[in-house]
Amino acid sequence: METKFKFEKLTIWRLAMDFAEEIYTSSSTFPKVEQFNLVSQVNRAADSIALNISEGSIEQSNKEFKRFLNYAIRSIAEVVTCLYKAKNRNYITEERFTFLYLYSFELMNKTLAFKAKLN
Repeated sequence: METKFKFEKLTIWRLAMDFAEEIYTSSSTFPKVEQFNLVSQVNRAADSIALNISEGSIEQSNKEFKRFLNYAIRSIAEVVTCLYKAKNRNYITEERFTFLYLYSFELMNKTLAFKAKLN
């Protein structure tokens, strides 16, 4: 399918979409007691990253787009904090934490770099 929306061409949007699926896969193994707490929180934060990138890219000024990219970056930080909580509660392995942590870091850096290129 040919992409029609500007955000579909953005590497950071595609990375954010994949990242949210990785988070969803990981959080689906958390205990049931966390379903309405940590699971909901981490999934909403992860989904928010791509949602803010796409929302900011549509007919917004660069200043407005940067504001939405800042929201996406904040959501990345929120996910990382949730990952620490999951690791500390032994819901994810150290290996899975490291994979997701490094993915978060890459996504944050690419988002910051993209934001810096906007005038």
